[in-house]
Order: sequence, then structure tokens, then C-alpha cells
Amino acid sequence: MNNNKITRRQVLLTAAAGTALVAAPSVLRAQASYPNKNVRIIVPFPAGGTTDMLARLFAQRLGETMGQTFLVENVGGGGGSIGAEQVARAPADGYTLLFHNLTFSTTTSSLQYAGRAKHDIEKDFVPISVGAYVPMLLLAHPSTKVKNLKEFVAFAKETKDPLFYGSTGPGSVMNLIGELLKRDASIKMDHVPFRGAAPLVQELLSGRIQLGGDQLSTSLQHAKAGSLTPIAVHGEKRSPALPDVPTVRELGFPNLELQGWNGFFAPAGTPPEVVAKLGQEITAAAKREDIAKKMIEVGAEPSGSSQAEMREMLKAQVAKVKPVVEELKLVVQ
Repeated sequence: MNNNKITRRQVLLTAAAGTALVAAPSVLRAQASYPNKNVRIIVPFPAGGTTDMLARLFAQRLGETMGQTFLVENVGGGGGSIGAEQVARAPADGYTLLFHNLTFSTTTSSLQYAGRAKHDIEKDFVPISVGAYVPMLLLAHPSTKVKNLKEFVAFAKETKDPLFYGSTGPGSVMNLIGELLKRDASIKMDHVPFRGAAPLVQELLSGRIQLGGDQLSTSLQHAKAGSLTPIAVHGEKRSPALPDVPTVRELGFPNLELQGWNGFFAPAGTPPEVVAKLGQEITAAAKREDIAKKMIEVGAEPSGSSQAEMREMLKAQVAKVKPVVEELKLVVQ
């Protein structure tokens, strides 16, 4: 047997190894120079809402500090699931990002319950950073003459008129809150779904629905003007924007406590160096005085969390939301 004989397989393996050695530095250079082209930020909701506004605020600053244009694209539908699915299928190179909110936890759990989920938060996405925390605000129409959630429950039990609560769609956060409130307070309300926060707020202002809610910044101006009555905040603490409005826990409804957030994700498999670089820039942006001021003005709390903090927050939130979605049979349509 000739030990010096070189097989075709050995030649191919040697060539492959050489290619890998050549490719590795180029990959590292690409990561080091990231970004070297425009970056897309997918917002899975229509333009004009809180999440869209915050995404554009970050996009402008990231473009300034990272030397490339960060383009916000609104891909609405499916309670945020259509845009999320688009990002999950995108190349894991850092050039397609997702900017989502609390709805991510509820709609994904709802789709999984219905057997229609095309993505998984933990498996298909890498959390980067929470840009801002934005509490959910529960609002009542002034015709109810209530001042807080306790009074609304009493009103709901006494009135003989039909009551309606609005949400941004089946399986949304407000749908979850409304059904939990009906269960825990033993009251009757019919659900009216809307395509987005803007039409929900308009119907609430008209008085055709008596209860509704969304991220605080969506309806802050109406709450301050008195055209809508803020009756509870769903966060862990009161909002500095509305310091007199108690939390749901203070009012005796701890099950309704859900921390609102808006944060960045990348497709699973995105290079850690790219994720880390994005995280650093997002954190720096959130801590800038001018950007933080704009967030606070609309009721948002600047964050810029670490990747680990965001991952743990999401894990805890999904663990809380998923069994409730299954119990109440909430399904995204």
C-alpha cells in the first residue's frame, strides 16, 4: 500500500479547510465594519403609534452614530405576527431588525395555542435591548363617571346598559386584560376589536365603547385633557406622566399587571459581535438627554437594557402570559 497516495477526498478536505481559513478573516472584517449598508427596522404595526414613533427616534440616532441609514418599515397585520415572521426569515446578518412591544408575548402565545405560529420568540430571535418601557394605560369614557378601576367594576355591576371594551385585535394585550378583568371581577362586557390603537381611541372618545387601553403614550393627551378618564396603570409602578393614577395592583387586581416595553430583536444566528455592537449603540441612544426627554414627554421610560436583562424579562413575561392565553382561549385572527 502506498502511504503517499493522496485521495480525492483528502484534496477536497484540504481545499475546504483552506477556503474556511480565507473566509474567516473576511467574515470577521465584515462584522468589524458593521454596518456597511442600510439597516431595516421592521415595526410590525401601522405607522403613527407609540412603537413606530420610538423606532423612528432610535433609527435617526443609530444612523448618526453608526454611519448608515436605519430605515423603519411598517409591516402590520396579525397582531404584529406578520412583521415578526418576516424578520425571523431574514438573513441573520444584522441588516434586518425587529422593533416590537409587549404584544409580542401575547400574540405569539395565542398563535402557538391555535397551532398557527410560524415563529418562536426564544428560538427564532435574539433579543438585543429594550429601548423603552411604556406602561399600558386603562381608560374609561367620562360618561361612566368613574375615577378608577374599582369604581368601573362597581359601575359595570350596577348598570343595565350593555358594556363594550375595545382592543387592538383578538389576542392583543388589551384583549387579554379585558377578558382577565371580566373573569376576576365577575362583570359582563363585549369585546370590540380594532385594527390599531388610533381607531380604538376614536371609538372610546365617541362613547360607543366604554373601556379601552393601549400604551400610555397613545392616549396621554386625552387623559390629561380630561376627554378620557385614566383609571389604572398596568405597570409595576405609577407613571411619572400620570402620577395620580394608581396601578392595577394598588387597586386590587394584581393579575392585570403587565410590564409594557418596546425593544429590538435580530434573527437567531446573528453574529454576537453585531448584536453586542447594536446593543451598545441602543443603550447609548436611550441615555442621551435629548432622546430621553422626548420619550418622557410621551410617557415612556428610557431603558437601553442589556441583552441578558431583556432575555430574562421576556422569559418571565411569556411564562405568565401563555397559560392565561390558553385558559381564556384567546386567538389572533
